[in-house]
Amino acid sequence: MGYSSEDISDFEAHKANNKAMEAGAEKYGVPPHYDGDLVGEMDVRERDIVEDGIHKFSRLGWKRLTVVLIVEAIALGSLSIPSSFAKLGMVAGVICTIGLGLVAIYTSHIIGQVKLKFPHVAHYPDAGQLMFGRFGKELINIMLILELLFLTGSHCLTGTIAFTNITSSGICAVIWGVVSAVILLLLAVPPSFTEMAILGYIDFVSIIAAIGITVIGTGVKSSREVGLSNVEWSAWPKEGLTFTDGFIAISNIIFAYSFALCQFSFMDEMHTPKDYIKSIWTLGFVEIVIYTMTGALIYAFVGVDVGSPALLSAGHTLSKVAFGIALPVIFISGSINTVVLGRLIHGRIFKDSPIRFINTKMGWLTWLAVITVATIVAFVIAEVIPFFDDLLSICSALFVSGFTFYFPALMWFMLIREGSWTEPKNLALGAINTIVLLIGLVTLVGGTYSSIDDIIINYREGSVRGVFSCAPPG
Repeated sequence: MGYSSEDISDFEAHKANNKAMEAGAEKYGVPPHYDGDLVGEMDVRERDIVEDGIHKFSRLGWKRLTVVLIVEAIALGSLSIPSSFAKLGMVAGVICTIGLGLVAIYTSHIIGQVKLKFPHVAHYPDAGQLMFGRFGKELINIMLILELLFLTGSHCLTGTIAFTNITSSGICAVIWGVVSAVILLLLAVPPSFTEMAILGYIDFVSIIAAIGITVIGTGVKSSREVGLSNVEWSAWPKEGLTFTDGFIAISNIIFAYSFALCQFSFMDEMHTPKDYIKSIWTLGFVEIVIYTMTGALIYAFVGVDVGSPALLSAGHTLSKVAFGIALPVIFISGSINTVVLGRLIHGRIFKDSPIRFINTKMGWLTWLAVITVATIVAFVIAEVIPFFDDLLSICSALFVSGFTFYFPALMWFMLIREGSWTEPKNLALGAINTIVLLIGLVTLVGGTYSSIDDIIINYREGSVRGVFSCAPPG
């Protein structure tokens, strides 16, 4: 395996950067991204494998990062927001969607600052080690693994709903769940986010088209059947709205802004990490516009009976078309989470071995084993919690509250803040991050209670199918 002088110089520059940062990393107990001294102990073949691996996982630019973030972010979240508007009302729905979106952009900016200051932070758990030592790393590692499993499970569930709706065939829903899991597994085989970004263009077109069809379809359907002026929607929260329903609605909006948990992993493949800020603002603006327009328009066209996922509200025929067009986003976005999870686990198991670069026979075999196990667990989660809103809500409460809100706020206090507390800048940012911290903690407590309460109510009332049942999921 040969390399040009430019390739070799890039590799040497990468090693030099790692060694320059090692002293700072050791101070916080973060392992180096790659131990350059190990190269001297390798034979020629192993060095070629390592060099090839470093180049393979260092090709992501800010534009492709934006695409990957969009793929990971603008998926199931957009499908749950109209039902949140139906509970919160138009005014509160718009305020929450825009406000939480701006907060998510800010916390992602903090995550980017941490990555630039500590380049060896390859995944979110490494940031946990910077803040709280080994305990913090293991805690966040468990949280991240569970969140990624729940996210993949939610995509598996949505795939089941989509196939059931499209075919109307009466085939056992568990069969469609297995089919969805297999598709998610196959799309997760490419281990590089640069490669996944290529699928992202299809993904983005898919979700925009599906949302557009739903918006147009619901508008035409409402104007013909009842007249748009007669649609039952309100600027204010739904009458008799309970704490549980209200918090689940807010949690579903929070879920839509859950891209921060994968940001460290994505930035770790960037060839120019400082360009992340372009991706964050591009993604944030696109998300806020899409979510606000989707939630407001579909709610205004359908009213209080809007379905979740929102594609269910497009009418019998159009919902089939919308779900068909949405299949790429359901499965490509879901597979991104499997890749992040696989990279996290595989990289940890083989952190001191060239196997972690997944460019050898053993690398590929172990990679396939990891993502297969992850997909099977995600499928089981989808069958155990077979209802869309509650699955998203419990993800938001237990995990997104930390990854998007209180952990970034703590990062600013513990890792980013410089200078005296009396400086105007630090006073202002301190107040902002305190508010962000409180938002995260309130979401953690209130959202977890509401999700568990609603799951218990649904099972008690028999309004959802049983575990591994052939009945369609809801």
